[in-house]
Amino acid sequence: MWQDVVEQAPALAEFCATRLHGQVAYLATTRSNGAPRVHPVTPIIGGGYLFIFMEPTSPKVRDLQRDPRFALHNGVSDTSGESGEVSLAGTARLVTDTDLRTMAVQHTPYEPAERYVLFVCTPDRVMVSTYGTEGAHRQRWQRPE
Repeated sequence: MWQDVVEQAPALAEFCATRLHGQVAYLATTRSNGAPRVHPVTPIIGGGYLFIFMEPTSPKVRDLQRDPRFALHNGVSDTSGESGEVSLAGTARLVTDTDLRTMAVQHTPYEPAERYVLFVCTPDRVMVSTYGTEGAHRQRWQRPE
């Protein structure tokens, strides 16, 4: 759960939430032939979870149902990278619990359509990169094994 990141690396989790929640980010999945596929998404962070709503006919839904591994990267604001980068990887699962969907909707800054399917994403590793005059500074979190 996202809550693990919040509890174990609160500053990192806060930075990630600022750069991801309700913003355009890029979700990488794997096609059935093993090739990568990248999709724009709008991650939702709230209640200790990282959610993504999707059109039910989107290829990313089929990809994640077949292979739940994903990578997610925020959109960067310009070529300087000044606003920072967030990249994470983990597994996603389809949400069928109506209470969990209700929670996701409550945290969503837009009105998700009823037809959208919902995935909850559990990160295994998170990396934040910020850039300044002295170069890149990276912070990492990884799920304990």
